[in-house]
Amino acid sequence: MPSISLQAPAKLNLFLHVTGRLPNGYHTLQSVFVLIDLCDTIELNLINDGVIRRTGDVIGQPEKDLCVRAARLLQQKFSVPLGVEINVTKRIPAGAGMGGGSSDAASTLLGLNQLWGLKLSKERLMELGQNLGADVPFFLLGTNAWVEGIGEKLTAIDVPEMTFAVVWPGVSQSTPEIFSHPLLTRDSKSFKMSILDSVNSPSEWMKLGRNDLEPVAKLVNPTVAKLFELLPEFRLTGSGSAAFAQVSEEQAERIFKALPTDWRHFLVKSLKIHPASSAFIC
Repeated sequence: MPSISLQAPAKLNLFLHVTGRLPNGYHTLQSVFVLIDLCDTIELNLINDGVIRRTGDVIGQPEKDLCVRAARLLQQKFSVPLGVEINVTKRIPAGAGMGGGSSDAASTLLGLNQLWGLKLSKERLMELGQNLGADVPFFLLGTNAWVEGIGEKLTAIDVPEMTFAVVWPGVSQSTPEIFSHPLLTRDSKSFKMSILDSVNSPSEWMKLGRNDLEPVAKLVNPTVAKLFELLPEFRLTGSGSAAFAQVSEEQAERIFKALPTDWRHFLVKSLKIHPASSAFIC
């Protein structure tokens, strides 16, 4: 198999509650992660001499790129003599809280597992993915999830099909800046996953909670604050800077027409399973 192409989907946090802070500085949380059909494309081309080359849309230094780090992790861990050219076509905005970099890394792990003939299980890939970022194991899980702990406790769940308007105001937001802020709420009350058993309609799912990071994001990022002035019914995803609302296509069209011309917007649908699900078969 000289090459393989995989989709890397974005995610939305339907809610995100910060329930505590550990002595090591990490935060405990509860959230529901939902895959959406806005995807980057990861094309992997086999190289025989062990070189790892990053092409396509590159953000920042290639050596720090999560896809490159994913490839080097597998290469070094399993003494792989082969190399790869990793070509990424970006559609998911960077620094938007939609998990684009983590998703790209997860799809790179999935693809190289096949391209290099490693035959690793999904569970092993998820374990390795923790070394790259907190969201990488979620994208390797392959379905929507209830998330707890510091993001490492994942339980697959079924979420009804939803349509979302997603707005990205053209700026990135640093996750460490949000989580280190002294005004961040860190004591949201925990609730049990069983609460999901009584949730049916999309509107009920959206009423499960809020995003505790949103007030701080609006405080430190004036562009995010402007977004919520224009769209107060929207909700931040992750640490931002993108926000979303569960809407009809007609509602989304009206919303998008009123946005500043330099902002990006997306009409997306939730996914039941990862679009590269065939790559999960090892």
